[in-house]
Amino acid sequence: MATGAATENQWLKGRVKAVTSGDCLVITALTHNRAGPPPEKTITLSSLMAPKMARRGGIDEPFAWESREFLRKLCIGKEVAFKVDYKVEAIAGREFGSVYLGNENLAKLVVQNGWAKVRRPGQQNQDKVSPYIAELEQLEEQAQQEGFGRWSKVPGAAEASIRNLPPSAVGDSGNFDAMGLLAASKGKPMEGIVEQVRDGSTIRVYLLPEFQFVQVFVAGLQAPSMGRRQSTQEAVVDPDVTATSNGDASAETRGPLTTAQRLAASAASSVEVSSDPFAMEAKYFTELRVLNRDVRIVLEGVDKFTNLIGSVYYSDGDTVKDLGLELVENGLAKYVEWSANMLDEEAKKKLKATELQCKKNRVKMWANYVPPASNSKAIHDQNFTGKVVEVVSGDCLVVADDSIPFGSPMAERRVCLSSIRSPKMGNPRREEKPAPYAREAKEFLRQKLIGMEVIVQMEYSRKISPGDGVTTSGAGDRVMDFGSVFLPSPTKGDTAVAAAATPGTNIAELIISRGLGTVVRHRDFEERSNHYDALLAAEARAIAGKKNIHSAKDSPALHIADLTVASAKKAKDFLPSLQRINQISAVVEYVLSGHRFKLYIPKESCSIAFAFSGVRCPGRGEPYSEEAIALMRRKIMQRDVEIVVENVDRTGTFLGSMWEKNSKTNAGTYLLEAGLAKMQTGFGADRIPEAHILEMAERSAKNQKLKIWEKYVEGEEVVNGSSKVETRQKETLKVVVTEVLGGGRFYVQTVGDQKVASIQNQLAALSLKDAPIIGSFNPKKGDIVLAQFSLDNSWNRAMIVNGPRGAVQSPEEEFEVFYIDYGNQEIVPYSAIRPVDPSVSSAPGLAQLCRLAYIKVPGKEEDFGRDAGEYLHTVTLESGKEFRAVVEERDTSGGKVKGQGTGTELVVTLIAVDDEISVNAAMLQEGIARMEKRRRWEPKDKQAALDALEKFQDEARKSRTGIWEYGDIQSDDEDNVPVRKPGRG
Repeated sequence: MATGAATENQWLKGRVKAVTSGDCLVITALTHNRAGPPPEKTITLSSLMAPKMARRGGIDEPFAWESREFLRKLCIGKEVAFKVDYKVEAIAGREFGSVYLGNENLAKLVVQNGWAKVRRPGQQNQDKVSPYIAELEQLEEQAQQEGFGRWSKVPGAAEASIRNLPPSAVGDSGNFDAMGLLAASKGKPMEGIVEQVRDGSTIRVYLLPEFQFVQVFVAGLQAPSMGRRQSTQEAVVDPDVTATSNGDASAETRGPLTTAQRLAASAASSVEVSSDPFAMEAKYFTELRVLNRDVRIVLEGVDKFTNLIGSVYYSDGDTVKDLGLELVENGLAKYVEWSANMLDEEAKKKLKATELQCKKNRVKMWANYVPPASNSKAIHDQNFTGKVVEVVSGDCLVVADDSIPFGSPMAERRVCLSSIRSPKMGNPRREEKPAPYAREAKEFLRQKLIGMEVIVQMEYSRKISPGDGVTTSGAGDRVMDFGSVFLPSPTKGDTAVAAAATPGTNIAELIISRGLGTVVRHRDFEERSNHYDALLAAEARAIAGKKNIHSAKDSPALHIADLTVASAKKAKDFLPSLQRINQISAVVEYVLSGHRFKLYIPKESCSIAFAFSGVRCPGRGEPYSEEAIALMRRKIMQRDVEIVVENVDRTGTFLGSMWEKNSKTNAGTYLLEAGLAKMQTGFGADRIPEAHILEMAERSAKNQKLKIWEKYVEGEEVVNGSSKVETRQKETLKVVVTEVLGGGRFYVQTVGDQKVASIQNQLAALSLKDAPIIGSFNPKKGDIVLAQFSLDNSWNRAMIVNGPRGAVQSPEEEFEVFYIDYGNQEIVPYSAIRPVDPSVSSAPGLAQLCRLAYIKVPGKEEDFGRDAGEYLHTVTLESGKEFRAVVEERDTSGGKVKGQGTGTELVVTLIAVDDEISVNAAMLQEGIARMEKRRRWEPKDKQAALDALEKFQDEARKSRTGIWEYGDIQSDDEDNVPVRKPGRG
């Protein structure tokens, strides 16, 4: 329907907006050019006369309601084609026409089902007739014979079809008990059919099944006013005159119009005098969705004028929608506090939040609205899909994008869930315990999300300053990114495309609905979740259900023994209980290195450090170490696993095998297949479960020359990215000892290493004069600087181990430093520290940590520990000799010396160039060390070395030298060297 005025016999298209009776429709145009609602036309089906519904004080004709309902359900809201057959000027120019729904003639369908009579033309109105009159008469005759509709032959059917109408709230309000209806139905959905829309937020409804005709104001909002109205002479339907059917003056007269018909006619016969902007658009918006539609009314209250206030819900396909919320959301109504107070808190917050969003987006009636300045910043066009690799807390995740190679800085992104706050996990470093239900929230997300593909919709970022109660590093503010995370809806077809297009379950809503978090109360115009209303609704349900943090119950107490920070003796005490269990269920809490992890064992309520038996990755700072960590974060971080514990090493790390619980895959194969680890030859393969599978994985990586095997040639072995020919002789280094630590540990530098000469030349070329200005240089823990060694005043590279809190105030403030090229450590003043050029600091430290192989040396605090340290210092440092260090093993677990991470520790046999026996053997001979305990599965070369050393130990034992002075000492199992506590660094 292109225009409001159409000529007869011209077919037009439109949409059915209303059905006023069994033979009358209101049709609106599909498209229009002018502003405001589209034009509309009232069409009565030609040559038909349907039964008439009652007006005020009257009664229905038999089958009047069923007739109207048949036509309403058939075509309301649907697209039709129609043409005007004729007009009757005597009744305000009413237009009669033919209407098609698809290929079906509506008039034929109505008559065929017996819901209207066919009106024969009179002598004076031969031209006022349907072009299908003959077919209509034939269909009417068939309907009469079959007893369809109004022609029913069932006794009493006609009387039963007449509605018993109660007092109406419109027109007969004096007999209507609004308070009684509210008391009986408050909060209960009532079925109804909307008969008229007075304005965008006021409707008139038949409540079923009693047919109460009431006026309802939509709760919590107000649409723009339609203004005052005045009558005109161009009435479409005259409610006060007797209606004539199809222009036939001799025809039997219609009964009086119903109240609904009178109101519709009154609305159609008036013009706007003065209305608010968007009033007509709001009214049409409501008409398009609910006029003559089935709705559900939930009464919320009654105002002082006994007007009913309620919520209106309608169906849009399979979705139930809230009319009030839709009006506000489309900028066609404003939030009204006094009637919103009748709603429950959840609905009230939703309406208010929706209006706020409309104001921010300047929708419709808020087009000229200017919001105040906001504290947060929206994020646009940063949606992505990825896998959850870590659950930091109940409101924070780390999501990895599989399209970016693991190990890349952009491969993982930390996402805080928008507009929610879960209990804090605390900080063990500051001795902060988790808040009540913090562990439960994190565990819920871990079980739900870890390893799952999710859709992330980034929404806003916010600067967090120390005043916000969040600890930030440095003096500047920390920026946190917030977004909504969804589990994809299960769909058919291309899962990747479907997941990107159809986000399903909102993770934040899950957390809130289970009472494991709360919704943040944002300030007005502060950025918030795009699904804020759903979060508020979920919170209301959790509060009503008294779930978790909303209950009066305390959080379940959980006491976890953390063996990762306990002594090695305590770890050994746990070993028998873990060995008794064949396969232990555990959760990977953290990936410490590619082959070493922190595990939580629920059955034992303990956390342990765990490493693979026989699988070793490059150490920290070595090539591919970070890639190995990134791979294992993707594969097993926070996953449920099963482990078999075989032993515990000297540092308290448990050794064994691990399988991912779901796939039953040996986790070591991930590293070996990717070329990020190799089988450790020092372990006996016969005691490692599935050793053949691990060897096959390693062989596959070697054949493909992946990562650490990129330079592999058959018969060669790769060591830290470089290859060496594999011979019967072990790797031997020419070294000088630079620092002795005690307990058989010491640092060395490789003699003839070009890197040593290069670093020394660079340092010699530096020109260092004045101390830095206080405030211009504030070194922090872990920074590489230049420090002046106190004994010879030389400048050397050093790492800050500890320093004063906050900015430096005085040149005398002290810093504890570790000289990364020599291994020694001292305290120096601020005046003896300088910043270092990145070209100098980027090279790794030259000091290599070593330990004497096959022997146990007492620590400094033990008997003969000081003697052992002095002896090792004398024969290495004071002698100034060069040594051959035969590498027996590489320990990649990372030794800890005064808090310094030293990476791979070389286990060596140390032999002076001009001596016949090793330092290892000499210390056994002097009685200041003893041999390690033999194991049944030791390799043959190690057994031979132990046999040779045992002769020197026997010599000291027989002569009662050193630790053997009072006879045999305790066994290894009973003798546990005290473990040094980690330093402050």
